[in-house]
Amino acid sequence: MAKNDQESVSINENSKVEALERNRADPTGRQMTTDQGIGIENTDDSLRVGARGPTLLEDFHFREKMMRFDHERIPERVVHARGSAAHGYFQVYESMAEYSKARFLQDPSVKTPVFVRFSTVAGSRGSADTVRDVRGFAVKFYTEEGNFDLVGNNIPVFFIQDGIKFPDVIHAVKPEPHHEMPQAASAHDSFWDFVSLVPETAHMVMWAMSDRALPRSFRMMEGFGVHTFRLVNAQGVSRFVKFHWKPLLGVASLVWDESQKLAGKDPDYHRRDLWEAIEQGDFPEYELGVQIIEESDVDKLGIELLDPTKIVPEELVPVRRIGKLTLNRNPTNFFAETEQVAFCVANIVPGIDFTDDPLMQARLFSYLDTQLTRLGGPNFAEIPINRPLAPVHNHQQDGFHRQTINAGRANYHPNSLGGGCPMLSVGNKSGFVHHPEKLGGQKARVRSESFGDHFSQATLFFRSLSKPEQEHLIEALLFELGKVERKEIRQRVVERILANIDGELVTRVAEGLGLPVPRASVTPKGKLEKSPALSIENLKKESIQTRRIAALVADGVDAAELASVRAAIEKMGAKVKVIAKRLGTVKGAGGQPVEVDKSAPTTASIEYDAVFIPGGAASVAALKKDGDALHFVQEAYRHCKALGATKEGLELLRAAGIAVNAPGVVATEAGADGGAFISTFVAAIAKHRHWERADKDGVPA
Repeated sequence: MAKNDQESVSINENSKVEALERNRADPTGRQMTTDQGIGIENTDDSLRVGARGPTLLEDFHFREKMMRFDHERIPERVVHARGSAAHGYFQVYESMAEYSKARFLQDPSVKTPVFVRFSTVAGSRGSADTVRDVRGFAVKFYTEEGNFDLVGNNIPVFFIQDGIKFPDVIHAVKPEPHHEMPQAASAHDSFWDFVSLVPETAHMVMWAMSDRALPRSFRMMEGFGVHTFRLVNAQGVSRFVKFHWKPLLGVASLVWDESQKLAGKDPDYHRRDLWEAIEQGDFPEYELGVQIIEESDVDKLGIELLDPTKIVPEELVPVRRIGKLTLNRNPTNFFAETEQVAFCVANIVPGIDFTDDPLMQARLFSYLDTQLTRLGGPNFAEIPINRPLAPVHNHQQDGFHRQTINAGRANYHPNSLGGGCPMLSVGNKSGFVHHPEKLGGQKARVRSESFGDHFSQATLFFRSLSKPEQEHLIEALLFELGKVERKEIRQRVVERILANIDGELVTRVAEGLGLPVPRASVTPKGKLEKSPALSIENLKKESIQTRRIAALVADGVDAAELASVRAAIEKMGAKVKVIAKRLGTVKGAGGQPVEVDKSAPTTASIEYDAVFIPGGAASVAALKKDGDALHFVQEAYRHCKALGATKEGLELLRAAGIAVNAPGVVATEAGADGGAFISTFVAAIAKHRHWERADKDGVPA
């Protein structure tokens, strides 16, 4: 190895998993010991004087055991406290050398290990998964050049433009300090008070009140780097870039009623969904997309790229998909990996660089500072899940939880005692070099006039949504602002924010809140009236892979019909769960046993994407008398999900007050053998929701 060459490391998709192996401890067949390796004879009784006497201070095992228990919780994250994570790998489709010298973007044969953490933002670790909130989408790439952390969200913009306002917006959205309520919710006075006084929040508020804040699962939501970054190639040429994650399963959301009910029925709904999908081999996949913008083209866009409250519409700069992220392994231990992982926006590798986005600049400090407190000191990078695969050599030393045992006499630079080691990466182009951006100007607390447009993209977002999505957003605002106690705050949001976004929007919300309707003053700017890419309804909906379909049965079910439909649907990658009053088996019409997957008291329609009702006269007769079964079907219909029924199964639909020819209802009095039922039902499931049901609100569910 040449004197100044960077120490090389060979990486494959399993490298991080293998590196973690030396830190795993399997107690199977092992003797219990103290942390010092001393064998333990008894861990049920403390050392005391006599059978009923006081415990002795010399009981080192008791003291160690109790001390470790007392300190086994670390401070939770201020934001993104509730999370779920998985291991996987990233593989670029073709070399991106034209744009970036980052090595993990060069070779399509290399699978770079990753650890990905999804999260809610506002709630505590004990809050529910399905609350209305932004979702974190943080990816740690363990590259051969060091760790690259792409720490983003499922929404491409943020509430504020300058990071100095971050403590304010988070304090406002968190539970109110005088009574610590509400948990994991923005429907309260302090948040909307802040919004009403800070117009730069307008665009993000539109996203947060939309269906994007209620994802169906982590596997079916987009991710965004939020900020504008730089890509720098080996020649030093810099281009601006926006990072996107596109789920291969498509984008899908819950409805608000579902979200609220799921928070009670299964507060771990998203966490469980991710875990189970990986365990059963349905590995979540996302494509990494980039919007690359030449520095010479920035002025033509007419969009301030350093403003984190702005997007670059895909119609102006298409998203180029350059690689795929696959999550294929669950963590071994939640605390050691998911809880202790430390993401830092400042973790980048050569070929990727920052911009002067004032929110990004604040995050470069904040994330590092947070980890120092949360993980107990400066050595959090030595925790196994955070440790890079690339070799680490420097003169940092000591401190809390130091694990590295440094050798040699020289712990400074320059030195001669250690032969000048570790050496600087001079001349071999392996070291990080910041892009030499030319800067100038007066030192002052000011904000550029180019950051002054707060409403045009909020208008663009609202007007780009489909009618059902607009309805959901309006209903969300009515719910949220209806929870606000102070009338003057509600009034300010309507007059200062919504009136500047859209006339129909402000009229509907003002009337719903019993407020005077202000005169709308909407002055849209920009090159687009609408951006179809912003609407979930415009995104492709072709696959039913990993979708969950509930089959309602009782004794007397047409077992052959159920088996036929189940086999056809599961062949396409979906999962059918048989639901009955009790676990065990029910009797088919021919006497054969049918295995039950879920008992009715432990589940609900909100946990499924569609419902199937097979025939069988006795089965359907029993279901028609069962209020829970009727509610199951009605609730799924009200939530605009696909419903399928064959033979006598149509009678349950009619008993529930549902027309068998309603949108998204696929029913046949014949069997499913002809194939038309299956293809039509599958298409209805793939659509995800059938919003055109005009009578859905009249269904009692």
